Amino acid sequence: MSDIQGTTRDQLRAFIERIERLEEEKAALAVDIREVYAESKAMGFDAKTLRTVIRIRKQDDHERQEAEALLATYMIALGMVPSEEGDGADAAAGEEAAA
Repeated sequence: MSDIQGTTRDQLRAFIERIERLEEEKAALAVDIREVYAESKAMGFDAKTLRTVIRIRKQDDHERQEAEALLATYMIALGMVPSEEGDGADAAAGEEAAA
């Protein structure tokens, strides 16, 4: 019975140590990524936009197109961009601007 407990304990310790090593590697990678963002910022690029591009590139084409269509729909509904159909929201916005 003691051998089984010892083996289980050794397995548990091995898992914990592997996780700890991976966490250390993850932290080192996070530092490296921050440095790349800082370098890109020094070259004049916007880090927030770079993060958005990276997030979008992770999506498959269908998922990206669906998200873009939904965003466009919401922006049109909020009057943030002119609708293609001229649903009257643009006219109302123009009337408010003229007032």
